[in-house]
Amino acid sequence: MIFVPLPFVVALLLLILLGRMLRAERPSRPFLALVGLCALQSVFIGLRWGYDITALRYVLPVVASCLPPLVLTSFRSLIHRGTGDANGFRWLHAAPPALVLALLPLAPRLIDAALIVIFVGYALAVLDLGRAGPDALDEARFDGAVAAHRALVIAALSLCLSAFFDFAVFMDFEWSRGKNAAFLVSNANFLGLLLIGLTAIVAARARAEPVAAVEAAATYATAQDRQVLDRIHKLLVEQKLSRDENLTLSRLARRAGVPARQISGAVNRLAGKNVSRYINDFRIAEACRLLRDTDMSVTAVMLESGFQTKSNFNREFRRVTAASPAGWREKARSEPLAVITRVGAEGA
Repeated sequence: MIFVPLPFVVALLLLILLGRMLRAERPSRPFLALVGLCALQSVFIGLRWGYDITALRYVLPVVASCLPPLVLTSFRSLIHRGTGDANGFRWLHAAPPALVLALLPLAPRLIDAALIVIFVGYALAVLDLGRAGPDALDEARFDGAVAAHRALVIAALSLCLSAFFDFAVFMDFEWSRGKNAAFLVSNANFLGLLLIGLTAIVAARARAEPVAAVEAAATYATAQDRQVLDRIHKLLVEQKLSRDENLTLSRLARRAGVPARQISGAVNRLAGKNVSRYINDFRIAEACRLLRDTDMSVTAVMLESGFQTKSNFNREFRRVTAASPAGWREKARSEPLAVITRVGAEGA
């Protein structure tokens, strides 16, 4: 029987994910690179621990040290550059692999400790990116911002999980000369790299398509919360901005001429919800109107109200109405007054 190490299976799954991402019209380069790196690392792990190619022990730590900076860079691509770190500091992300390269000839026993610190440190940095919730990802489409934020949290936890397994492997070598190292590394690879790959494809789907021309953002910050919310509502109603499936907080801010942080604060204080939920509630209210007043198909209603995928549409529709779109349409036409009152209360 041919022996196929588990890391090779993980690498195959990651390559399938990579192929799906490449089929997108404009795939996100950072997330493509992240999934590609996970697949490459998984192949190296399979060769090292499945076929005992010991020379790879010099390559694996360097490849592993590149992963956390790439995770952070990928999720930072979902945040407008004006709210992220300055571009001039990006070169600092080369420090982890440079450190590991320096430790290889000078102090190889410190590499495991260095990797643990790198993974945990970047996990905290990734969590810090999303500390404001889905609104922090202002370059993510509103219908995918919640899923992207969850992916961010899972990716950070996966980095911590990888750090834990690194520590376990280090202790195994100290206590039993690496007797269980292959088992530990294979499981770490399966859980850590596969989870990061899955979160990457989820987050990449939420990234909005780039616009041809970027409108200048307003520099003032004196509008009152009610004025801001009224302006946003006017854009959604009169210009039907909610139908833009690539709408993000950053783009909404440019169209309204109001800083994104000010919009987020106004919506939080007056509506009691984040901007992503506010926009999706507005979209669901529009979807309900179309279901009630027209004979459009559910798919056509989904697209007309601004959603791109059925999964997001159905999830948000159930959250607001506690029913499926088809079920809601049937009930709305048999009990119109009760249903309209309910949707109005949920979307307020």
